[in-house]
Amino acid sequence: MTAGLAGTTGIKAQEVLPEIAVSAPADAPSASGDGLQRGPVNATDTTFQSTTTVTGREIGRSSAASLADVLSTLPGVSSSTFAPGASRPNIRGLDDYRVRVQENGIGSQDASDFSQDHQVPIDPLSADKIEVIRGPATLRYGSQAIGGVVSATNNRIPEALTPGGFSARFKGGASSVDNGLDGAVSLDASGSNVAFHADAYGRRAGDYRIPGGVQTNTRLQSEGQSVGGSYIFDGGYIGTAIQHITSLYHIPGVIDTRENTRIDLEQTKWTSKGEWRAPTDGIDAVRFTFGASDYRHNELGIGSNGIDGVQNVIKNRELEGRFELDHAAVATALGALTGTWGAQVGHRELGTAGSLGGLLAPTKTDTAAIFGFEQIKFTDTLKLQVAGRIEHHLVKGLAPSFPADFLPPPNTFTEEAGRRSFAPKSVSVGVLKDLPWDMVATLTAQRVQRAPAAPELYSRGSDDASGTFVIGNPNLKIETAQTAEIGLKRANGQLRFETSLYYTYYQDFIFKQVTGNFCTDAFITCGATGPLIQVAYGQRDAIFRGAELAAQLDVTPLGDGMFGVDGQYDIVRATFTDGTNVPRIAPMRLGGGVWWRNAEWYARVGVLHAFTQNEVSLNETPTDGYNLLRAELSYTHAFSRSDTGPREITVGLAGDNLLNEAIRNHISFKKAEVLQPGLGVRLFTNVRF
Repeated sequence: MTAGLAGTTGIKAQEVLPEIAVSAPADAPSASGDGLQRGPVNATDTTFQSTTTVTGREIGRSSAASLADVLSTLPGVSSSTFAPGASRPNIRGLDDYRVRVQENGIGSQDASDFSQDHQVPIDPLSADKIEVIRGPATLRYGSQAIGGVVSATNNRIPEALTPGGFSARFKGGASSVDNGLDGAVSLDASGSNVAFHADAYGRRAGDYRIPGGVQTNTRLQSEGQSVGGSYIFDGGYIGTAIQHITSLYHIPGVIDTRENTRIDLEQTKWTSKGEWRAPTDGIDAVRFTFGASDYRHNELGIGSNGIDGVQNVIKNRELEGRFELDHAAVATALGALTGTWGAQVGHRELGTAGSLGGLLAPTKTDTAAIFGFEQIKFTDTLKLQVAGRIEHHLVKGLAPSFPADFLPPPNTFTEEAGRRSFAPKSVSVGVLKDLPWDMVATLTAQRVQRAPAAPELYSRGSDDASGTFVIGNPNLKIETAQTAEIGLKRANGQLRFETSLYYTYYQDFIFKQVTGNFCTDAFITCGATGPLIQVAYGQRDAIFRGAELAAQLDVTPLGDGMFGVDGQYDIVRATFTDGTNVPRIAPMRLGGGVWWRNAEWYARVGVLHAFTQNEVSLNETPTDGYNLLRAELSYTHAFSRSDTGPREITVGLAGDNLLNEAIRNHISFKKAEVLQPGLGVRLFTNVRF
């Protein structure tokens, strides 16, 4: 785990950093800065949660088609930006199997952690807010969240009756850089004890523009729908929803453009959750979440036979369930003891098939875990928090065996039935102390273990869309992260800030190393040349250390509003214990901006500078720095309350990469071939009824 414990700090949920600016400041007249918040999100969430929250209005002004790209300018967060819509979050240098992406507490249940070119089937258009969760709260979700959790929240399963019995919302926008259009509509209604929700969204975008031209093969179209309902009773609710998404997106790059590579994705997902608050003496609440999905995508393109068709098929079927219990406060000699205990189970079937030879034979992963969080409140200003989790993982598949140099001869690899069992154990201890000047200090020590995922163990073939030939390691061991972190936060007042310093020692860190070899579609072709980069999973001890800072200052009243400035900084340095660099680590960044807001208008101009990344690993190249200039102007009007008319409307313009810089993402496998979007302007609107 590479994050600190900054959950319950003596600041009420509604007071936690309501005005801290991290990427772009705020949208709502009552919010400041960028609409970002930290801390507990609602009464049902565990109090051991350290979060960065991006509000719905912040999401609305972004044209990003993925959760990761919405978050990519937050301190400590970047994104893989493999293709529009296909981008996974990277938190403090960690991604894929170390960062969990979820919706309403249930994992995304896709193949996005399997390869960089795979989309997360949770569109920002369907999210009311997005949270980045770090610290002990990640133990609630599993060791595959060792680096953090990106959590999207919406009302697809209503938790309460709709005020007034009915509400509706429309949001949408148009972007110039890709001639994109997007829109979403949601409806909520309730009567008696039943609440109902329905939503639908869609987006279309062409190839996006870059300095001096167009990044070809970056088109995208996707759509999704959901219906759900809940029974609301005194002290709780129980509900269910079904959702469906389809997406067709293209993969950029020299070879992929020539072969018209694209991915056709479909997922159907059923979820259910419920909560019963204060059912009996000694118990404050019990809750459950459950999700089951059927995911499939076809990788399309022109094959070696010259025919445009299906080259690869990836299927993922998954189940997940979690049960939690909050016990009532217990008086002890040291202070009041509160906490949450729970259990989680999961089952995943993942595999590939197709003319490319099959990157991963069918695998099965079964997991079971128990976890707990406890807090002792010594005084009103001093608290101790402890979190723990014990898991069992059983991973079955076909275990490959390759030559030591990953080159033929022999011309084929061998396989045998593989069955690996792991029992990762994790614990975290944190101290929180209220200080003068409304500050809160945190100190955390953690030891978190992660079991290898099935693709890390059993991959053995070409991933044409990502341009790699992947070799798994069936002998991988449990990965262990030992972290110390110190943080300081001030949530209220004219100056608000949050900063943290962390140090993590990884024992048996699992990583994907570029071997220096190249391949086409089969192992027999691997050698000195080829269109695919050969990568192999291995383990080495590693050290991650870094710092993050976000701050905002109300400078002076100006007119009928407030003028202010904000700033941010983040750095992560990751090396193996021999001093060589861990591959694909995001560069150091420094940024800031100026803003003004009143009851209706909001304006901001800010720049984020990414420094040149020269700290590279074997077979990795440096990446030039860049300046990302952004600006926004928006207007919000609240209408007089009526039964049929709109309640609020927001319209605005947001400019991105206004310097039209040639931006390459260091953590992308295709940074040499693919530039990020150039100068663009987005017109957005949000109407609530």
